Amino acid sequence: MTKYIIVSGGVISGIGKGVIASSTGLLLKTTGLKVTAIKIDPYMNIDAGTMRPQEHGEVYVLNDGGEVDLDLGNYERYLNVTLSRDNNITTGKIYREVIEKERKGDYLGKTVQIVPHVTNEIQDWIERVSKIPVDETGEEPDICIVELGGTVGDIESAPFVEAMRQFQFRVGHDNFALIHVSLVPDMHGEQKTKPTQTTIHSLRGLGLLPDLIACRLLVPQPLRPDTKSKISMFCHVAPEQVFGVHDVSSVYHVPLLLQSQGIVEFLTKRLNLGNVKITKEMSDRGRSLSERWRAMTSGSERAFDTVNIVLVGKYTDLKDSYMSVTKSLEHSAFRVNRKLNWVESSDLEPEAQREHPLRYHDAWRAVVGAGGILVPGGFGNRGIEGMLLAIKHARENNKPYLGICLGFQLAVIEWARNKMNIPDATSTEFDQNTKSPAIIFMPEISKTHMGGTMRLGLRPTVFQQGTETWSKARKLYGGAGKIWERHRHRYEVNPDWVEKLSASGLSFVGKDEKGERMQVLELHDHPFFMGLQAHPEFCTRPLNPSPSFLGLVAAAAGSDLLQEQMMYQLKHFVPPHPEDAMVSEAELRNGQPVAYGKDQVLVNGSADSEN
Repeated sequence: MTKYIIVSGGVISGIGKGVIASSTGLLLKTTGLKVTAIKIDPYMNIDAGTMRPQEHGEVYVLNDGGEVDLDLGNYERYLNVTLSRDNNITTGKIYREVIEKERKGDYLGKTVQIVPHVTNEIQDWIERVSKIPVDETGEEPDICIVELGGTVGDIESAPFVEAMRQFQFRVGHDNFALIHVSLVPDMHGEQKTKPTQTTIHSLRGLGLLPDLIACRLLVPQPLRPDTKSKISMFCHVAPEQVFGVHDVSSVYHVPLLLQSQGIVEFLTKRLNLGNVKITKEMSDRGRSLSERWRAMTSGSERAFDTVNIVLVGKYTDLKDSYMSVTKSLEHSAFRVNRKLNWVESSDLEPEAQREHPLRYHDAWRAVVGAGGILVPGGFGNRGIEGMLLAIKHARENNKPYLGICLGFQLAVIEWARNKMNIPDATSTEFDQNTKSPAIIFMPEISKTHMGGTMRLGLRPTVFQQGTETWSKARKLYGGAGKIWERHRHRYEVNPDWVEKLSASGLSFVGKDEKGERMQVLELHDHPFFMGLQAHPEFCTRPLNPSPSFLGLVAAAAGSDLLQEQMMYQLKHFVPPHPEDAMVSEAELRNGQPVAYGKDQVLVNGSADSEN
């Protein structure tokens, strides 16, 4: 029987349920258990794909093309698993399922209601998805972490809270535990318990009893013993069921903080985890994971040298908008033993000099003083000219540069404008009537529906013949002839421009399997200038950083360090994806997967469909 750990939240949203859920899963995985995770989002959207980054944070993309909540990125990074779109439940998805069943007559003419039809659908969904293998073992998980988004008491969350109340009886007491995350405000040194008392009272009124109360403090000071005793007394739990989660130097210390307070021992006893059969291989893997995680966190604490990366983005007013990007930079900094100072910059355009001169000069001071420049993904034409100026600065001054998705496309536009003397070169995203379309709308993409219609999910890139001797991207990916990354875009390099772009010196070292879509670019004579149409940030892991981000951070820290990391990657790089995911449609149709080793390169590819 799968064991379920529900993580709910109270008082306010955004206090760290995702990190606490991921950290709990990581700690259980270090014991040798197989862990999966599900995120419940109580909004009516089908998925996160059409949401503004400034409102909801980053849209995280999965191998199957699912556009989901950013917390699934936390789960994949901490647990080193591969999840599917079904691991993100929304109210929209649940209601769609219920309505479709009603239309087909599955309810046999009964009146369709929130209880039991919606709540049953939620429970059935969780039980079904919790049994899907997500790691390298290919086996059913032992533990499923279920994070309930929002806060207890919200009207949107009510059906999910009721479903969890029922679910505890469906699976049984020994298979269900609840962690409730609550804010403990620090008022001038006094830790206030009343908000926690109130949210626990509301939770109990809804029929759920917390097994653990995780007290979130937004200050570096830990939970005081007297505060813990007070919460224990007024919330009707034992003192060992109250945990403090204060601010630490990095979120990667949270698992160690929880471990030090005995969370593994408590959950092992509460869920009878000692009766779960764990093989010696899984136990050894768990022990190795624990040792490597501790080494990573302690190494980051001992790092003194810094590396400065300027993030030239469009949504920098909300840091969660680029969560996977910043995590990729952090993971790469861990690898090269550097502290990361990254600067946000969106005020580089001449107009900003007139309207906000101080912000303009600060932005350019950051760009000029940076060790490396990163332009991430985005949509629309706001801030584009500033990004182009930053790219031009990086190219002309031999400064390490990495362009992701939009940053890849803008590197092409900047090259066309300033190296090929086509000053009006642009994208049809910015000017539909342009006479110089370096970037165009992809032909198979819907122009009327926004949700789920982009080129999405895990896709292959084939490195071109002759790149094995010089391509930094290829070396960072272990020298493989074929790599896999997740995509999310509607626009691409104009195929009619590829020949003249290449002839002018812009090297497209990686293409799709048919050789028609440009997916990786590099400059041969630049210390580090790279662009990827894909989003490699979605596949970064704390112990296995994204190769392209690792290259940028290493190059920004010094050319010798970049060479060192390329040599390391050639020997040790392991793709973060399951082997059965790295098979194209063409290979599946032929019934015989094609091997792309270090010496096997596909130049113009197969007849694989890109739809």
